[in-house]
Amino acid sequence: MKSKGRKVMYWLLTVIVAIVFVGSAMAKLMSSEQSKEMVTTLGGERHVVILGILELFIAGLWIFSRTAIVGALLAIAYLGGATAVHFVSNQPVIIPVILQVIVWIAVFYRFPELWQRLFPEMEKRDIKSVL
Repeated sequence: MKSKGRKVMYWLLTVIVAIVFVGSAMAKLMSSEQSKEMVTTLGGERHVVILGILELFIAGLWIFSRTAIVGALLAIAYLGGATAVHFVSNQPVIIPVILQVIVWIAVFYRFPELWQRLFPEMEKRDIKSVL
């Protein structure tokens, strides 16, 4: 993919992940009815404010280039936990799984050197054809 296309994809995926985390955090912090219902169903009603603050923190780290890799790791861990909670609560796990896949794709666009470290046998030309 050409440089301009990579940048568009880079920013598109970054913004999608940030909007999801900020939107979820705002719903939790403003105590929306839908958020209360979901959190009660999943068993976290006492910690809803902490979860909202954590989501804002992750989104902030994710947006800035210097801290984006830490934000990505926290987002992946958070979404892994969300997937586990949904699974244990017999709730659909598709949304946290899709979001986690989007985070991973965005990480490979934002940090191509990570792809090279994970798959050293691939040559640089192969990486550009995949991404």
